[in-house]
Amino acid sequence: MTLVTTEGPGATRAWMSWSSGKDSALALATARLDPSLEVVGLLVTVNADADRVAMHAVRRELVEAQAERLGLPLRVVEIPSPCPNEVYAERMQEAMSDAVAHGVERVIFGDLYLEDVRAYREQALAAVPIEPVFPLWARPTPALARDMIATGVRAVITCVDPRRLPASFAGRPFDATFLADLPDGVDHCGENGEFHSFVWDAPGFSSPIPIEVGETVERDGFVFCDVRRALAPSDRPAGSALRP
Repeated sequence: MTLVTTEGPGATRAWMSWSSGKDSALALATARLDPSLEVVGLLVTVNADADRVAMHAVRRELVEAQAERLGLPLRVVEIPSPCPNEVYAERMQEAMSDAVAHGVERVIFGDLYLEDVRAYREQALAAVPIEPVFPLWARPTPALARDMIATGVRAVITCVDPRRLPASFAGRPFDATFLADLPDGVDHCGENGEFHSFVWDAPGFSSPIPIEVGETVERDGFVFCDVRRALAPSDRPAGSALRP
């Protein structure tokens, strides 16, 4: 699935804060339609020990595959687990200094409505000449979730908070059936941390990422579903599910 970018002459250079999930994918697609912005890279935080995206538990190689299909360079910020707040702030400050050195003046976020999260990001960027952009802010999430699917965002659920959502939702595709099955009180986009996702196709991808959904494990109070690049049929473990 491809998308024609529309940045105009003199557009402001921007990085996309990239989680590997559906909100980031739609926020990026929306930002790329803004002629005043030129998205020139993806910024992702990776757990250094596990070599996976924090909370989403997505393998680094899959994020690299996303970046390749989006035609964007990847700026990886490695953090320990657990990560003290001061260490996180220090690593992100280093990344923002790097962004400024590359002429970046905006960072795009996929946040939807959590005021404390937005305030934190704005405060963190106040020390550098970079402004945050929130393309999806305050859009009602039931309609937004449907728009994601209609736009062509294809994702699988990689992490579930079992205190908010049954563990059986881990590994499911993010589609209309998933939305219909959500219990009352669960945000349709998982904005309150109910679930996280990995996008294997979206607007701007040059091609889908063939993936396999593997085992589900419980760790640190969360349920994670392992997702990996699809293997050849002869090498595929029994019971694995292929997407797409």
